[in-house]
Amino acid sequence: MLLLEAQKITYEVDGKEILNTDLLQIQKGDFIGIVGRNGSGKTSLVNILTKQTSNYSGTVQTNASVELLPQLKRTNTTKSGGEITQQYINQILANKPEILFADEPTTNLDREHIEKLEKQLKRWVGTVVMVSHDRAFLDALCTKIWEVKDTKVTEYKGNYTEYQEQKELEIQKQQNEYNQYISKKRQLENALELKKKKAARATKYPNKKTDSDANQMGGKPYFAKKQKKLETTANALKTRIEKLEKVEKVKEEPPLNMDVIHADVLDNKAIIRIEELEGKIKNRLLWDKATFQIHARDKVAIIGNNGAGKTTFIKKLLSREKGIEISPSVKIGYFSQNLDILNVNETILDNVTSTSSQEVSLVRTVLARLHFFKEDVYKQVHVLSGGERVKVAFAKIFLSDINTIVLDEPTNYLDIAAMEALESLLIEYEGTVIFVSHDRRFIQHVAQKVIHLDQQKMKLFDGDYEAYLRFKPEVLDESKQSLLIIETKLTDVLSRLSINPTPELEEEFQLLLQQKKKYLKEEEL
Repeated sequence: MLLLEAQKITYEVDGKEILNTDLLQIQKGDFIGIVGRNGSGKTSLVNILTKQTSNYSGTVQTNASVELLPQLKRTNTTKSGGEITQQYINQILANKPEILFADEPTTNLDREHIEKLEKQLKRWVGTVVMVSHDRAFLDALCTKIWEVKDTKVTEYKGNYTEYQEQKELEIQKQQNEYNQYISKKRQLENALELKKKKAARATKYPNKKTDSDANQMGGKPYFAKKQKKLETTANALKTRIEKLEKVEKVKEEPPLNMDVIHADVLDNKAIIRIEELEGKIKNRLLWDKATFQIHARDKVAIIGNNGAGKTTFIKKLLSREKGIEISPSVKIGYFSQNLDILNVNETILDNVTSTSSQEVSLVRTVLARLHFFKEDVYKQVHVLSGGERVKVAFAKIFLSDINTIVLDEPTNYLDIAAMEALESLLIEYEGTVIFVSHDRRFIQHVAQKVIHLDQQKMKLFDGDYEAYLRFKPEVLDESKQSLLIIETKLTDVLSRLSINPTPELEEEFQLLLQQKKKYLKEEEL
């Protein structure tokens, strides 16, 4: 059943065309995810379809009841951003509209509340159209994806992953067509070159002619005619080359060949040691005393509900509070959302190179990976959007003389393309990464280990996000518990030895090794 139809929609801002699409239809039961880069027109499209704006051309027809969950919500309240968002959602769902439009509904929600919203919408009997950068959220709910790109809106069947698969097929098709185009072009160019050479030779009247040459067509006129025919063929080949339908080459990401300072010294050693670290704000306990280590090259996600203490832990780490021991070889770069590291009156390139000893070619490679191409790097920061500034700030941190990156909610204000670019850089990075995020797909792709803050406990899980979600604690007997305690102490002492070796620690390490061997021997008996 057709609920909404939009025809011949065109929309401009300051003379620049933002949207130009022929036909959009919303059917009963649709769950549509709207995706596209920041500034592509996603929010404008939602505002047109919900009649929040009228300065467009075209028609929007609907007989269905419509509600909009806006991206920007009122903040003049003592409630948190997550609480405000949840309140909006509950009110709108209670109204039971036939079409629910939502612009970034997961903004300010932690993982628990995002999953709660997913369950609410899965039970929803109406139709949903939403703008979202949360790929896991789009995967869980969507039956269609609308991609807003270059003023057009293209519909893809399925959820976000299925949309990606279709895009990959399109890229593969383009690559195949490009290969065929290049092959045909070279074939014609080689044939043209051959004809040109033959035509050049035909202009030279041979000194020695066979009787048959002399008798054919009266000598010189024969060779002139032969030359003209060859030139005509050559011109025809040239025309065919010019008329070949040009196919653009698929853009490939340049490789990241980056030196990380002290990488050889740190190797895979324990570089950050947390011992009996307690989290408190005044009289409020965030987490009880915790002990664990982070090793060089680890990619660690810090997860937990809003207010659990994630940012507090980051602040303690950066200020190296009591209970946190960091190797002298560790050089930390910190990314925060306030972007105060940028000089808005300088160019993107100048901002990044001012704190980097990396080659300019590598700087340009990283900026290109973040979609700042060619002349883009000479734009001044003050003309950039919020999402673009986030990318520049990240590039500045990423390329500075550090070996450990600490990021607090790096995906805020980024579109999906930018998030995926950020992911690829962090995955390839040879240093250590510690980051706070609520984006489940981002965590899944980047994290190798997880620090979980829950019920006033902070624990390090030695495994990736999927393993963390599957993990069920094993109930150990007394003997195994004793062995586990010894192994935990061994890991602790070994990490302390790597940071600050002393004879006393070496003696403790050897003693623990003997105790472990004794337990293992008793188990064999």
